[in-house]
Amino acid sequence: MNYKLVFHILGLILRVEAVLMLPAMVIGFASGGGDGRAFLYSALITLAVGHLLSLLPGKGSKMQARDGFACVALCWIVLSLFGALPYVFAGTLPNYVDAVFETVSGFTTTGATVFTFIEGQPMGVLFWRAQTQWMGGMGVLVLALALVPKLGEGSVYLMRAESPGPIKSKLTPRVNDTAKILYSIYIGLTVAEAICLRLAGMPWYDAVIHAFTTISTGGFSVKDASIAAYGSLAIEWIIIVFMFLSGINFALLYFALLRNFRAVFESEELRSYTLMTVGASALIVLNLVVHANWALDARTVTDSVFQVVTLMTTTGYMTYDYVLWPTFSQVILVLVMFAGGCAGSTAGGIKQIRVVLLFKNLRREVHRILHPRVVTTIKSDGDRVDEPILSGISLFFFAYIFLLLLGTLVVAWDDVGFTGAFSASLTCISNVGPAFDVLGPTCNFAFLSNTSKVFLTANMLLGRLEIMPLLLLLFPGLWKKR
Repeated sequence: MNYKLVFHILGLILRVEAVLMLPAMVIGFASGGGDGRAFLYSALITLAVGHLLSLLPGKGSKMQARDGFACVALCWIVLSLFGALPYVFAGTLPNYVDAVFETVSGFTTTGATVFTFIEGQPMGVLFWRAQTQWMGGMGVLVLALALVPKLGEGSVYLMRAESPGPIKSKLTPRVNDTAKILYSIYIGLTVAEAICLRLAGMPWYDAVIHAFTTISTGGFSVKDASIAAYGSLAIEWIIIVFMFLSGINFALLYFALLRNFRAVFESEELRSYTLMTVGASALIVLNLVVHANWALDARTVTDSVFQVVTLMTTTGYMTYDYVLWPTFSQVILVLVMFAGGCAGSTAGGIKQIRVVLLFKNLRREVHRILHPRVVTTIKSDGDRVDEPILSGISLFFFAYIFLLLLGTLVVAWDDVGFTGAFSASLTCISNVGPAFDVLGPTCNFAFLSNTSKVFLTANMLLGRLEIMPLLLLLFPGLWKKR
């Protein structure tokens, strides 16, 4: 591994993080909540360490694939460790394990929280909490590529390692230009939603916070009751629309802006995502009306669609405690949590493209048994999918299930019941946020042991980075100096 280059990039990322702490610091001082100094001290410490690391002469070095994976994994870990400082200095989360859990939940856009009283937190802390989700939604290294001078040809490895999905989209020949296009769309959606929410009656501060955490599909709210606190169908449908858009591959949104609608409509992943959203919503409406005696009205449809979209896109807002729904509806929600949104979006989960290709691969294997001499290729959107990609998807699915079950075993030690342990592990590795049973949408993760919190924190990072970058850190071969 090229240590000088990796540490140089770590320093650069920490300097970016220090600057991004300033808005929360200003809000903290302006609101008189006492958290302004916490952000000032945190920013100074982060800036100092970042400056020292960035002095290492690694800028001219050539980056290779292993350096890119190492940079992404280490950057997310270091950003989380320093991003937890404001919570500790402000006294809102004096336990550093809790502070790191909340920070990782933010950066990975998971939305699981250890706060027991959100509305009692200082405004600066709540803003930073939401801003970490916005920073992590598109990717902190993609943000750095858009803001700072290019790192040379090797910068493509950073985007490949951080961008979700088995098939990477490169919109322009230059990685920095692609990063700028993605962030332009990201910022445009954020501004548009904030304006829409304000017009629907939400205060400006709340509108900005929820725009941050919707477009990033994070789900942190300034209300203990989440979106249910506003009691507005207009607000809920605005959030539904923007959550759904944020779960779409941003490359397709870019093609739509260029009026290349053919590329959009031909996307198999988008069709799968849309059909699963509509189908799951319809099944839950039917289940609530038939088995729970709900009225077939706007509220029933809205609650059903909202919970499907918020869990499929792994946002994690709440308008109704779905733990009270019939078992059939809860199972539907678990399935959409597994599937997640589209690759190249801010959503988590396995990703729709992997689900589609796994089923195609299953169909091919059955066909191969029936017709052993026939050679069949798998295509996606008309293009042939290479065998290494299909193999990688199978390995990812195995690792995902293994970590899910291992997380269930660890959390079960806290005696939270099978449903609570399984859903806690699932919600963290899929970056969803709320779970089921004692960890449902009206609960929090504060009562879990530090052991469970540390493992779930690792699962959140593994889920956001899609396992491999962090897994590579465990292999001695990565650390050999070159």
